[in-house]
Formats: sequence, C-alpha cells, structure tokens
Amino acid sequence: MSWSGGKDSALSLYEIQRSRDYQVVSLLTTINEHYDRVSMHGIRRVLLEQQAQALGLPLIKVLIPQDCSEEEYESRMMDVLGRAKSDGINQVVFGDIFLEWLRERREKNLAKLGMTPILPIWGRDTLELTKSFISLGYKAVITCVNAKLMPKSFLGKMLDEHLLSELPAGVDPGGENGEFHSFVFDGPMFSRSIPFTLDRAVTRDSYHFRDLLPVEGGADGKRH
Repeated sequence: MSWSGGKDSALSLYEIQRSRDYQVVSLLTTINEHYDRVSMHGIRRVLLEQQAQALGLPLIKVLIPQDCSEEEYESRMMDVLGRAKSDGINQVVFGDIFLEWLRERREKNLAKLGMTPILPIWGRDTLELTKSFISLGYKAVITCVNAKLMPKSFLGKMLDEHLLSELPAGVDPGGENGEFHSFVFDGPMFSRSIPFTLDRAVTRDSYHFRDLLPVEGGADGKRH
C-alpha cells in the first residue's frame, strides 16, 4: 500500500480491506532524508510510524534525498518494489483519483517488474469522497497548503464539513491538484488515535507547512 499518511491513502486502504479481495501486507512511504519527514505532507517520521502501529501494518520506508531527481526517485522506488516482487507481492495499492498521467506512469513502471497497480478510489467524485471520509469517522488535520492556491490560515484545521464550505473557489475538495495535504490521526481502521500538538508554520518552495509534534507517552487516544 503506497501510504502518504493522508486521507486518500486512508480511504484506499479502507476500500481495499473492505473488499476482502486482497491481503495488504505492508505500507510503503517515501521519506525526505534531509528533513526526516514524509515527502510533501511534511509529517515527522515518528508520527508516520505511530500510524502504521495503530493500523497494525509493517512500514517500509524509502529514503529520498533532498532535491531528488525524478530518475533517482524512480530508481529507489523500483529497487524497493523489486524486492517486494521477489517476496511474492504482485500488486501495489495507490490513492490516485483522476490524474491520468500519474496512473499511466505507475502502470508503466510496475509493468517492468511484472506488477500491477490497484486504484480503489479511481474516478470517484472528490467531494463525495471527502464527505465519505468524514462520515466514516476518519479524522485528519491539514498539514500543507500550496501557497499559490490557498491561504496559510488553513494550516492546522480539521478536515470537516466546515472546512469544505470555506475552501476558496477553484480548489478541489479533495486537494487532488496538490492544493493541500493532510495527516489522518484516527478512524475506523485505527486501534487508537495518534495524539499530537500543533507547532509552528514554515514556508518552503511555495508551500506552507504546519508542524505536528508527537505527544510523548500519549497513547491515550486523545488529541492534545
């Protein structure tokens, strides 16, 4: 399962497990080596690890250098996926919805290894998907916004119906065009909530990030 820690990953995992057609054996996440965080979402590695523990799944981490070229990224991913293939894994689940070029790239790269992608939420309406995410009981916080498309004030807000009503005109309700990214900290598949505190906001390369700090010994299932 290609896992970013955000809502689309969570919904895809939910759908694939609900179908009972496949066995999910692990989560796979790219991590920026320099910042020790999930690429684009800006989530600290320790929070990612707590997600995996709460989901009861092993976590495979692919370390990506800062300013990583597309060639280097693909090389590192193919190396990890090649080892997975040798272990008998034949499919990789993704949370893609409507970016056709991305789907084609995944299909092309996986075909080199004799693997295929599975896209459980492909083609679904992004507003319907986000509302379904909320109604199922998942909880997520906005950790990153594209500074060109959304104001900084959305950082740290809960992804709920109220936030959907506040989105600027032209912003996809699922953030599918890269408008925003999220961190899922609770939901139906989680054995416990992931506690955190909101820390400072930073801006890098036209993106605003809100840092989330893990709560030591905070396995009480509450958000602090």
